[in-house]
This record gives sequence, structure tokens and C-alpha cells, in this order.
Amino acid sequence: MKIVFATNNHNKLKEVQALMPPTIQIVSLTDIGCTEDIPETSSTIEGNAKQKAMYIKEHYGYDCFADDTGLEVTALDGAPGIYSARYAGEAKDANANMNKLLTELKEKENRHAQFKTVIALTLNGELNLFTGICSGNITEDKKGTGGFGYDPIFLPKGYTKTFAELSLSEKNKIGHRGKAVQQLIKHVIRSI
Repeated sequence: MKIVFATNNHNKLKEVQALMPPTIQIVSLTDIGCTEDIPETSSTIEGNAKQKAMYIKEHYGYDCFADDTGLEVTALDGAPGIYSARYAGEAKDANANMNKLLTELKEKENRHAQFKTVIALTLNGELNLFTGICSGNITEDKKGTGGFGYDPIFLPKGYTKTFAELSLSEKNKIGHRGKAVQQLIKHVIRSI
């Protein structure tokens, strides 16, 4: 079965492809000729995921899934949340985003945070949502060279290494996106 993954983020694509069984082939936005920026104007992670999935279904006619992910920091009342990718500005610069977050947490004792991924799937005329959450803490310094986004400063609960220090397979086992994708896979396999 082929299904479109509505993302232009090559890191997300690589992460999700590593989880897919051979029976499910992911097709990228480039593969279907979608080059425009898909609107993300919702005030929630769930809403943005739905908006992207529905956009592809309505404009291109393909069943697809889309994800939206946010880093929610307790001491910052859930920020950056839906603004995670653009936290330090429209450039979507991961280092600038991490530096801003580390600066804002400098005087804070509570460094608890969670990554939340919501995947919206349009399939067989239905829209389904799958949510994955990974709790942890924000480190004081960047550690590791793997992963992407906030991975060098996110220490998952029960671990001594940041996401950026873990292998892709280790991160996929415990990570927010991996948890949501596993739910997606089970649903899609039941639907085939």
C-alpha cells in the first residue's frame, strides 16, 4: 500500500520511513508534485495535523497522513508548543530555537518538558488521530550530534542521553513520533 506523508521535513521522513513495515510505502509531497507550503494556522497541534492532511486530500485527492509536533515546557506554560519550529523566528533555525529556550530557562528550576506528536490520517473517507508523548527534561547544554530540532537539549525520562545522543532506532522506540507512528501502522494494517 502507498500512502502520502504530508511533510517537507526530510528528517521526519527518514524517522518515519525507518518504522514502516514493507507493506506500507511512503510517498512524499515531492512525489505527488506538491511544492507549496501547506497552511498551519490552527491554535493546536491536533488542528495543524488535521489541516495538513485535509489539504492534501482536498487539493490532490490522495489519502495521506500528516503530523504536527510541539515541545511543551512546563515552566513556560507549554511554550513553545505549536510555535516550536519558529520559536526564534520564521527562519526555523534549530540552534536559534534551542538557544532561546535555554536562555528562557536559565533561572528556572523546573526543567520538565514533553514532546507531543499528533498524526492525522485520512483513509477510506475517515479522519483519525494518533497521539504520542515523550516526557523528559531540558538539559542546560546541547549534547549529541544526531536527531534534529530540539533533540540535543531534550533528555527523555529514565535516560542519561539526549535524543541527539541516541541512535535513530533507540529514539524511535521511546520517542513521541515513534509512538504515534506505531498507532498509525496498526490502524492502516487493519484497514488494508
